[in-house]
Amino acid sequence: MPEVVSYTYRAELTKDAQLRFISHLDYAALVERAICRAKLPVVYSEGFNPHMKLSFASALALGVTSESEYMEFILSKDLCQPEVFDKLSSQLPDGVRLKALKKIEGKHKALMALADEARYRISFSAANPLSEWETAVSAFNNAESCFFQRKTPKKTRDIEIKQYMIGQLEIEANDGLIELSASVKITQQGSVKPAEILEYLRKSSGSEYDISNVEIRRTALLCGGRNLMDVM
Repeated sequence: MPEVVSYTYRAELTKDAQLRFISHLDYAALVERAICRAKLPVVYSEGFNPHMKLSFASALALGVTSESEYMEFILSKDLCQPEVFDKLSSQLPDGVRLKALKKIEGKHKALMALADEARYRISFSAANPLSEWETAVSAFNNAESCFFQRKTPKKTRDIEIKQYMIGQLEIEANDGLIELSASVKITQQGSVKPAEILEYLRKSSGSEYDISNVEIRRTALLCGGRNLMDVM
């Protein structure tokens, strides 16, 4: 049989505040339905349960928004970038914006294997003064190790946070809120969640924050310090 020719497209998307409490699977389903509505000639897998050939980079935790989500999908026709961009962008639901799109030429790594760094901004209101949080952040930055107890329905285990940190945790006040900026490694062994960093600071310092007012946003997803649209 002749080789089937296909064309891979990579997209950069957002996950905005109105979608912060939908799961990664539900987010993927929203995008998949948008691709169908756009009537793009997307390729499906074979077998008894065919599914759209669609993949995402590192999944977001529930409650986290993002300025840079990445996905790849495969088309059976070589369509020009503006046509694919316009068709897909017009069908995305509120809360998802298409920021960039490009066709990926030749062999390349799987998208999930590319991401090795995530950057986050954590905003919250706190009962304690900024100075107390600054002291906690300074202690965190100067510590050789910081352990957080991660609890799941099946088990509890200690996570050493500092092994996943890239650079220093930064803190500032902005419009009455406290903001933390963190860069963390994404590894085959795992990573650390920004909510876990915040909870570690709360427990270690005895400070308090309004959990209903915490906003966590992923500001970048990178490979070797570069935007995933620029690497293969």
